[in-house]
Amino acid sequence: MKIILAQQNYHIGNFDDNVAKIVAAIQEAAVDGADLVVFSELCVCGYPPRDFLEFEDFITKCYQAIDTIKSYTQKVAVLVGAPCKNEIAEGKDLFNAAWFLHEGEVKHVVHKTLLPTYDVFDEYRYFEPAYSWNVIPFKGKKLAVTICEDIWNLGDNPLYRVAPMDQMMAQQPDVMINLSASPFDYNADEKRKEIIRANVLKYKLPMFYCNTVGSQTEIVFDGGSVIYDANGNIAKQLPSFVEAMDGMNLEDLAPYNPSQSSIQGETFSYTDLVFDQHIDRVYDAIVMGVKDYFQKMGFKKAILGSSGGIDSAVTLAIAVEALGKENVRAILMPSPYSTEHSVDDAVALSKNLDNPYDIIRINNIYEAFLKELDPFFQGLPFNVAEENTQSRIRGNLLMGLSNKFGYILLNTSNKSELSTGYGTLYGDMAGGLSVLGDVYKMQVYALARYINREKEIIPVNIIDKAPSAELRPNQKDSDSLPDYTVLDKILFQYIERRQGPREIIEQGYDHALVTRTLKMVNTNEYKRNQFCPIIRVSSKAFGVGRRVPIVGKYLG
Repeated sequence: MKIILAQQNYHIGNFDDNVAKIVAAIQEAAVDGADLVVFSELCVCGYPPRDFLEFEDFITKCYQAIDTIKSYTQKVAVLVGAPCKNEIAEGKDLFNAAWFLHEGEVKHVVHKTLLPTYDVFDEYRYFEPAYSWNVIPFKGKKLAVTICEDIWNLGDNPLYRVAPMDQMMAQQPDVMINLSASPFDYNADEKRKEIIRANVLKYKLPMFYCNTVGSQTEIVFDGGSVIYDANGNIAKQLPSFVEAMDGMNLEDLAPYNPSQSSIQGETFSYTDLVFDQHIDRVYDAIVMGVKDYFQKMGFKKAILGSSGGIDSAVTLAIAVEALGKENVRAILMPSPYSTEHSVDDAVALSKNLDNPYDIIRINNIYEAFLKELDPFFQGLPFNVAEENTQSRIRGNLLMGLSNKFGYILLNTSNKSELSTGYGTLYGDMAGGLSVLGDVYKMQVYALARYINREKEIIPVNIIDKAPSAELRPNQKDSDSLPDYTVLDKILFQYIERRQGPREIIEQGYDHALVTRTLKMVNTNEYKRNQFCPIIRVSSKAFGVGRRVPIVGKYLG
């Protein structure tokens, strides 16, 4: 039996394009002599559809898509993901389902059992868990079909009380098949392989695992679909961050052999932030995030403020890679406190990238603002009011050009700044998409070095100089924030690992510094709540996957 994995990039709610893509893959698989082609979780409608699932018209279109797809299954069987109506009155109205289509008919429908309700997932909001578990007989084999989270209930502290594979093992399946929509983070590939291998070794069965690829606003899917033999060895893996199709004959996979399968795999546990860890994956994920956001939204051109600093430099380089140099416009907006070397660095960057750029000095606008505000500032000394005025002037200029020419403003704030509130609402926090909002400052430097891996694209002076907002004379980020090499590690412990102050201090960090840092994070939630979508590359990004109160006293 030849099983093909179809790793594709879908567009949520774009049924015509999704179905056309699925049908084309079915036809290609048939030519390749496949018996079964496997697609990813909820591929018919795109993942995650969220509250679109509450519209009857949306569900009707899912069913119409299934009707279209099944007409192409005369020669090859198909497993596709789509919602399925729950005919039982009690419970949610829908199942998250895998539809087994063959000979122009719906032969079987498998319902997802384990519905994740954590981080970016909220499936129990919409779906009912499966009531029963049965293998699918096909061409003399028994297929144990599961959907994404269904295979993740392992370990000493499982999240769920039932595991679908445990229920199906009495029926003696020959192979496990998993339809998945597993998001990217920079450790996801290792974690995913560890889980798949653990299932293979536990059940002594091979697994065909199909993951989706592509970006859906903030969530990136990296693909990396894989086939394991029954001994926990990778027989074939599809590439990451691109669409691909590949597969193999089930009979060609090595059968279970106790002497081989007893070899233990590596266990991955990430307890600290390594600044350059998998930085190539982070780069690829962010590039895909920008590219897909623009393509799927129908946008063509981007604009951003280019300051001569590391964040805007990395954002610009990524945008040029994702969208093409001619489609990214950089605006340099020096103020009275901007250094000329920053302007020169920003110009050199755009010349290296060959993207269009303009210089708009904001001195006169800034002075006009101060003149009008002077009677109301009551002679009080210079402070953040004057600093933030410069930032908001820049935001207004960028949004003016955005409105006039249809650009999408890319935000350049990094995760360290967003964590601590080191940014200006309606100024440098403006934007339609955050490129670096899930990347800590030291990771931004690692990205810059990766971008320069073959030649100098980002001027070395941008990488080497001390970071500064340049909103007052001789300003440095270190005037307001702890050193990033320490700050980022504390933030990682609190945000990604959910460690409390006691646990972080016990790791050797200064008590006062930890207390100050955590207070900054919690008291600036109101700023992040007004921020644009962030491309997620970590296990815990700001946005839909992190829900903390705006008005709260905890550590504040």
